[in-house]
Amino acid sequence: MRKTILAALPLAMTLGLTGCGNEAPEPEAVEAPILMKAGEWTITRKTTGYNTPTVTPAEYQAALKQTEEDKLCIAVDAAGVPDANALAGDEGKNCAYKDKLLRKGRLIATLSCKSGAGTSEIVLEGNYTADTLTLGSTMTKTVGGSPVLRTTHDLSGKRAGECSKT
Repeated sequence: MRKTILAALPLAMTLGLTGCGNEAPEPEAVEAPILMKAGEWTITRKTTGYNTPTVTPAEYQAALKQTEEDKLCIAVDAAGVPDANALAGDEGKNCAYKDKLLRKGRLIATLSCKSGAGTSEIVLEGNYTADTLTLGSTMTKTVGGSPVLRTTHDLSGKRAGECSKT
């Protein structure tokens, strides 16, 4: 009889344990995505680096004193991706995303743009909310296959409201 009880013990434990697993696990809370809002934004660009093959110390120091402020109407698509041209500013035109990652208020992207007689590639990385952004930007301008200018900027932005209908 003792052997029968010992033999039945693993079966009883197995059945007992499977009974505990019948409860459905609680679903994980899904965080709402953080999406930038389209509208009128004030974007400030502070130059933090400026390099050309022939830059002089005086030109470099003058470039570091540059801060630009623009009021832009920024379009944002349904996935929360802001218009590439707005993020490029004066460093490129006809821009397109080469790659992008927007997740939990973090933006990492590379833009490919036209820039005068050449092209520019702009790497962006930083944080955003629905109505603010703080990004670092590195732009490399290439003409004829050779890099001719590299700049870095700190970008900050704040949404001011809806775009005016002008």
